[in-house]
Amino acid sequence: MGKVFNYIRVSSKEQNEARQVEAMNKFNKENGVINPIELIDKSSGTNTNRDQLQLLLKVVGKGDLVVIKSIDRLSRNYKECKQLWEEITSKGADIVVIDMPMLDTRQYKDLLGNFISDLILSVLGYVAEQETEFRKQRQAEGIAIAKKQGKYKGRKKIETNDNFIEIYNSWKQGNITAVKAMEELGLKKNTFYRRVKEYESNC
Repeated sequence: MGKVFNYIRVSSKEQNEARQVEAMNKFNKENGVINPIELIDKSSGTNTNRDQLQLLLKVVGKGDLVVIKSIDRLSRNYKECKQLWEEITSKGADIVVIDMPMLDTRQYKDLLGNFISDLILSVLGYVAEQETEFRKQRQAEGIAIAKKQGKYKGRKKIETNDNFIEIYNSWKQGNITAVKAMEELGLKKNTFYRRVKEYESNC
């Protein structure tokens, strides 16, 4: 076996990856994996613009193994999920989905095995994408009802000034830590990352 990559993804910086890490550690122990390469993204799964995922795609190669806890950790977008799967396997690497033992390319190398894996992958990828769409729909419906009842005021938009931009750039360039940036701006963690998200979405 070549290199083993434990790919972990949570949707935001505030979410905890401990559950996925625990599952990876158990897999590594049971399979005799020594010195796995752990890659953690704290980003939405609705697109592939993730630093650690892009690094994985660059360095993974023949004989390597990519381990993920569930298929939606790879992507919540149906088409992108299949594309990522095919890109990784086309490089000669294998993929294991811990929560779905049938999705283990090490075990099913024949035509029927590939067909079954492709079918399961398609179904799970589709379901993950639909869950995202349903969640957005429920949120929109909830907001619409709240507006009719006069209870929805929306989230107050945080103003971005020159001082924030200067400190943001310094943080992004690695000159200061996120904690230092929060101190300089006088912001709590959640507020800081919300402002970052708003600023980046408008860039």
